[in-house]
Amino acid sequence: MTTDVTARLRKTLAAQLGDAFTGVADTDLLPETLGDAYDSISALECVTAVEEEFGIEVDLVTDDVRYWFATVDRMAAFVSRRLEDVAVLRVVR
Repeated sequence: MTTDVTARLRKTLAAQLGDAFTGVADTDLLPETLGDAYDSISALECVTAVEEEFGIEVDLVTDDVRYWFATVDRMAAFVSRRLEDVAVLRVVR
């Protein structure tokens, strides 16, 4: 599942960040690698794009967004966990 999540994340981030995202590895720290191309506004836009792509919600207060949205790998882990939570909650209801 994480491979599919990572592929979808990379496509979503590429659409948001454009050419600046080309060549970014999954483990690269986005703020350091992209510099001004991944400032607080563009990071928030990426969070919103990820929410829309995967149908999840990111709580900007309780979720450690600065940590989870710093690399593609961390985002994939966060999204995968959130998708698993959503799936469990649907089964329980």
